[in-house]
Amino acid sequence: MPTPTALNQRILGIDPGSRNTGFAVIDSNGHRSQRIASGCIRVGEQPWPDRLGVIFDRVAVLVAEYQPHDMAVEQLIFARDPKAALKLGQARGAVLCAGIKGGLRVHEYSPKTVKLAVVGSGGAEKSQVQQMVKILLAMPDMPSEDEADALAIAICHAHSMGIPARQRAAASWRDWRP
Repeated sequence: MPTPTALNQRILGIDPGSRNTGFAVIDSNGHRSQRIASGCIRVGEQPWPDRLGVIFDRVAVLVAEYQPHDMAVEQLIFARDPKAALKLGQARGAVLCAGIKGGLRVHEYSPKTVKLAVVGSGGAEKSQVQQMVKILLAMPDMPSEDEADALAIAICHAHSMGIPARQRAAASWRDWRP
């Protein structure tokens, strides 16, 4: 594991997708965060098993290159289309396996929890998430939706550092149970 810096935790945030997987690397102390890298893994039109291989390989390269301490991944949300849900689940599986194989502690957050942590509302719009991520990380340009989602997931984890898992899993104060 890398040695902690002034911002003592390096977090890899991942927004899994079957076509575009957002990624973000931030350094944080739980109160202040700094963007190190972010972007989108685009898998193209190749056969489905090959896309999963690309997602796994590229996440593994991110883990090796940036040596994060933790990985934060968005949980699977309800999907009306079972085929889409299955593909998204498989993409998440490729991401999770790359993180675990890289020796990372993996944490999962619901979309509602991420929005609540970053915007202050679990029902925030994508554009609100993008704007808050831009502000919180002092980014000169607006990140793409997938990139902003990955940054938001990493920020959500940074804000929850030191909070026991049973408490941080709550999507709002109404869900929290001691």
